[in-house]
Order: sequence, then C-alpha cells, then structure tokens
Amino acid sequence: MLQFFAKYKFFGIVLLVLSAIIISVMYYALNTPDKLKIFQPVDISDESLLDPSIQFVKKYHTISDFKLINQNGDTITQDDYPDIYVADFIFTTCVGICPIMTQHMVQIQEVLKDEPRVKLLSHSVTPEIDSVAQLKKYALQKGVNDSKWNLVTGDRKQIYDLARKSYMVAVDLPEEQAYGMIHTENFVLVDSKKRIRGMYDGTSPDDIARLLEEIEILKKER
Repeated sequence: MLQFFAKYKFFGIVLLVLSAIIISVMYYALNTPDKLKIFQPVDISDESLLDPSIQFVKKYHTISDFKLINQNGDTITQDDYPDIYVADFIFTTCVGICPIMTQHMVQIQEVLKDEPRVKLLSHSVTPEIDSVAQLKKYALQKGVNDSKWNLVTGDRKQIYDLARKSYMVAVDLPEEQAYGMIHTENFVLVDSKKRIRGMYDGTSPDDIARLLEEIEILKKER
C-alpha cells in the first residue's frame, strides 16, 4: 500500500496544484465585474452609418470635441461631460421615433437622478428650427432636469459631423435633402475617455433596461 502511494505521490501533488489553480481562476472570473467593450467603427455592421473617413478605423476612436448651445442659452462643451453620459439625436417637431426616445431619456433621468456621474445629451438635427427658445419649451414640456440633461443646438455641420463621424448614428443624404442626414433611434453610452461603450435602440424598453445595467458596469471600471 505504501509503495502504491509513493508511486503516485508526484501525480497527486500535480493534481492538487492544478485543482487549486482552476479554483482560483473560477473564483476570480465569478467575482470580477463584467467589462464593456470599446466600440470602434469597424464594429458597426451597418456601413450606411459610417462616414468614409472612419470606415476602417480599428482603434482609438473617440468623440470629437464640440461647442454647442443648450436650452438655457449656455455654451456646452466636452468639459461639461467629464464622466459617463448617454447621447442621442432628435428634433423637437418629430412625430415619429423622437417622442419615444425622449420619453425613455426621461425614464433614464429619473432612475439616475441621484447619480452625479452620469449625464444625458440630446442633439437637435434641425438646428435651424430648434432655437434656444424652442428647446427650452420642449425641455419644460418633457420635464428635463437642466443640471443633468442638455438639449443642444448649434452649427449644423458640427452636429452632422458629430452624428456621422463621432457617434455613428446617422445615415448620409445629399445636402439638399432633410438637412443632409437621417438620424437613427440609437442611444450611445460614452465613458470618461470619450470612448463609445454601448449602443442601444432608444425605442426599445429592453434595450433601455440593458443600458441602465451597463451604466452600472461602467461605473465600476477603474
């Protein structure tokens, strides 16, 4: 019997060590928070959303700096969004998907009302119509919290470039049509390094639930 144990002693030690390693790896995997992917242009399957200038970009894509005007007439820049935020593109006279998107933004605002790290940003794709006064009227109608959510207007080319080249949420159209683009229903989750960490259907309750879950994951990143 002693000879049997002596013969397989080395094998037993190896098996014990391997078991300890496997248990440690499993414990680490189960107790490490999920990490969201970093979206790059090449990850977008719908090529109509990609400006040719970024179509083949595989890394280092970030949201460009911006300077726009909000519903209170204040200048809003990237400095007003130092941490996590959710962005979309709408217009106040839209009777299609925009009301649903805005209602979902209101829900997000309510859930995160006590979370100062997370803000909301809605860009008007019809800046010639959506003046500061029009945005303010819309904000009051929808219950926008000015400290958390900016509705912004400004230079149409800048907004167009942001939608197409930064957030990748608009389809290009000839300049003479519909302000040059068709916005989509997408919400975009952006991190503190201006990287896209999630894209969601802003008309889908399931996607809004997923967005809220993934904001919590993103908050845990270091």
